[in-house]
Amino acid sequence: MARQSLVVSLGDRRYRVERPWGDLPSGLVSDVACDGRGHVFVLLRHDSYVDPDAPAVVELAPDGARLAAWGAAEIADGHMLACAPDGRLFVVDRDAHQIVVFDPGGTKIGAIGERHAPGAPFNHPSGVAIAPWGDIYVADGYGAARVHRFAADFSPLGVWGAAGRRSSEFSTPHAVWTTADRVLVADRENDRVQAFTAEGVFVASWFGFTRPMDICSDPAGNILVSDQVPRLHLLSAAGAPLAMCRPVLNGGHGIWMDGAGRIYLAELSPSRLTRLVPV
Repeated sequence: MARQSLVVSLGDRRYRVERPWGDLPSGLVSDVACDGRGHVFVLLRHDSYVDPDAPAVVELAPDGARLAAWGAAEIADGHMLACAPDGRLFVVDRDAHQIVVFDPGGTKIGAIGERHAPGAPFNHPSGVAIAPWGDIYVADGYGAARVHRFAADFSPLGVWGAAGRRSSEFSTPHAVWTTADRVLVADRENDRVQAFTAEGVFVASWFGFTRPMDICSDPAGNILVSDQVPRLHLLSAAGAPLAMCRPVLNGGHGIWMDGAGRIYLAELSPSRLTRLVPV
């Protein structure tokens, strides 16, 4: 059967859909992040009780070739990850209640939170972001409804949030992202994104999503949000809706844009990585 090329648009931006993309081993594709070299890091989710030992993180070259795979011994339940400007990788080990930090080569160099100790301070965290100003934000979203803020040396700076539907309350804060001056949280079951200052002061709620999954931004400051319709939304830096498209079958659990403007979407079902290439 002949394959047909697919093209989607976000306003005046057009993208060629490439799927599945990258040389990946078996495992649920849970999240994706890119570093300054254009290398793509894919987080694979496994059930540590029944699945055979397998890598948690796979490093791909810009052309999709597999460069490395690691993390089987260090990660029990990978959910999301983020790449810091210095190349460190922060992996959310959700059911181990910890953020595990690796160097670019896959060596564990630190952690935030006590491993296998719910409430110290995380209770099944969901997302992590490293801000331009150096702070680290963790969405504590499955067993809690809050966001933690840490300094660059991992010392705690504060926490905010509670279960509910009002401003600064959450129902599954699933992902967190930082812009030049804001902290954005995908408040999944409340069908919104909430924006805060660096200190956690509420700024605004943005609506128009159905169970938003992940957030990233482009160099111009525009915001990308994936949801479970499935759609990919483009918003202005102030949260005004600009465009949307349907680039995947069942929603992008994780999203990231690289320095060349290519958008990567981690799909759980069917499990694969999709890449959107500007045309």
